[in-house]
Amino acid sequence: MFDRYNSEHFNTAGRSVKTGLISVDIQSHWTWSSTLLQSANQAFQYGVAGPYWYAGAAVVQILCFGIIAVYIKKRAPTSHTVLEIVHARWGTGARIVFLYFLLVTAIIVSGQLILGGSAVITSLTGMNIYAAIFIIPFTVVLYTSTGGLKATFTSSYIHTVIIFIVLLIFMFNTYTTNHLLGNIGVIYDHLAKVSALNPVSGNQGGSYLTFWSIDGLKFGILQAVSCWGITIVDQAYWQSAIAARPSAAYKGYVLGGLLWFGIPFGLATSLGLAVRALDLPLTVTEAGDGLVPPAAAIALLGKFGGILIVIIILMAITSSGSAEMVSVSSLITYDLYKPYIAKHASGKHLLWVSRLMVAFFGLVMACVSVIFYKANINLNFLYFLMATATCGAVPPLAASVTWNKTGKYAAIFSAFLGQGLGVAAWLVEAHIQYGVLNTTTLQQINPALTGGCFSLGTSLISTIILSYLWPQNFDWNEMRQISVFSDISKDKKSIAKEETKDALDNAEKKIWIWCIVLTFIFLFAWPLLALAPGGYFYFWVILSFIWGIVAAVLAFGLPIFESRFIIFRVLYSIFPCFPILERLGTQDLADPDSDTLGRRGSSSSQSSDSQDFQDAKLNMRTPADLQHANSAQPLTANLVPPHKVSPPS
Repeated sequence: MFDRYNSEHFNTAGRSVKTGLISVDIQSHWTWSSTLLQSANQAFQYGVAGPYWYAGAAVVQILCFGIIAVYIKKRAPTSHTVLEIVHARWGTGARIVFLYFLLVTAIIVSGQLILGGSAVITSLTGMNIYAAIFIIPFTVVLYTSTGGLKATFTSSYIHTVIIFIVLLIFMFNTYTTNHLLGNIGVIYDHLAKVSALNPVSGNQGGSYLTFWSIDGLKFGILQAVSCWGITIVDQAYWQSAIAARPSAAYKGYVLGGLLWFGIPFGLATSLGLAVRALDLPLTVTEAGDGLVPPAAAIALLGKFGGILIVIIILMAITSSGSAEMVSVSSLITYDLYKPYIAKHASGKHLLWVSRLMVAFFGLVMACVSVIFYKANINLNFLYFLMATATCGAVPPLAASVTWNKTGKYAAIFSAFLGQGLGVAAWLVEAHIQYGVLNTTTLQQINPALTGGCFSLGTSLISTIILSYLWPQNFDWNEMRQISVFSDISKDKKSIAKEETKDALDNAEKKIWIWCIVLTFIFLFAWPLLALAPGGYFYFWVILSFIWGIVAAVLAFGLPIFESRFIIFRVLYSIFPCFPILERLGTQDLADPDSDTLGRRGSSSSQSSDSQDFQDAKLNMRTPADLQHANSAQPLTANLVPPHKVSPPS
């Protein structure tokens, strides 16, 4: 059962991860240090509109990526990276081009993680900033290089649970127990007073308590555009789709997006608004560096609050950072090293290369982050750069598994056209509006929004037009020829049975319905509500509590529930005196209809499950069982025919 640790498993987690852990992993990928820091900064700048636009405008992309996840399972089930899909569609040239875009995304995302985390750690602990910049990626490399993608799932679960616990501590302290605030009505009154003294430019009545905010809306549009780039053009999200069981792929993205929404929404509604309610002396530059949550945490909880902030920042960095490292490692291993340097490399050799690339990328990002810091490029700058730099590649990559008309030249040209015009529009808008180009003017909302919209819009238009003018009419069956570099285990064979056409077609219909409904709710229905009256502010805060609590319970409980059979097996191996644990631990293997999506009624499925059931029991044998196996009546004689299983030595 546990002999599958090879390159295939290192980079795909065995393609066997279930819904609960996939959803937690997706949520964890999306919980960057900037999620915790920038969401609170938006509340600091725009009031109650900020937390919603940060969370609501970003959750839609995660939900919609579930569509791509289903298409991956339908059309490229043996792929390891998005670039293998690109190569199958458009050849080597396109593979190299989109490797560039994926590496740009990985550098921007990792730079945000390191710069945001190092700024907070330095401000709270006094650590040298350069030491913090190198220590952060070093700690992530340590366990990522050992465990691969499976380690990112494990760390994602642990870190998510910790982040939700700390989130609820901050929320309850801010709105129920703190002596400075501790009451929804008190916070409402404080925000009303601050609005009167320092009205917010662009907000209705200058209030921090209204949803009607011009700059808040602009940020929401920028957030929506940016997040298309950092999901579709990030190998980490394709990696999670590849790692998921077919039955878990779309469910994991829907649930993961809804779980994630509760974190920035709840944290910014508590700590972000607390900074304004307490009228703390925080400058715009300090807020842009990500110091809103630390300022609020220390004001509310003292040193303990600062410790909690450091903990959740480290949790966010290590979890999402490990996903980025494995994704870059997979790209280099499978899309550079394997096809062009060592075509006949074994699985063990590729595993060694994958680990080496994890360490190499960590070192590179530490050096790049130092360069960013010396160039006065901070978390806010990289955050506002995302859309312009990455969105040009969104339409072609999305089309790689969804639209067979898009050809090689349409994909390559559209990606570069979008990025080129996006950068040009970004620079021109900044120069027109501010008269000078520097790191301050380039990270303003209007230039960033202009660049992002040009990048995504021109690429989308170009992709559609060129695809109709010179269609490729690609045969999707060619993608199913992507190689697997290690032997397929019994688990992979049983998972393959979930990939029936009817089952995946059904999953495709469901994810489209989920995406349409939830996109309408998050981007249209909900934003139509204004938050001027105090009664609605009460509802807003209570909703953030409910969402946070329910998300925390699901994030903690669902992965454990789905893994209950494995937990029982482990417990039985530790406590063999409780035979009930053995029965509980093999129920999923004994039941051919358990936890699958297309195995019902299949005789071959039942046969495979029966064999898996026997294998599970053999692997659960205790020392007493082994001693009995050496007697005249071996234990295995009661499980399978003697000629199929030899007695253990």
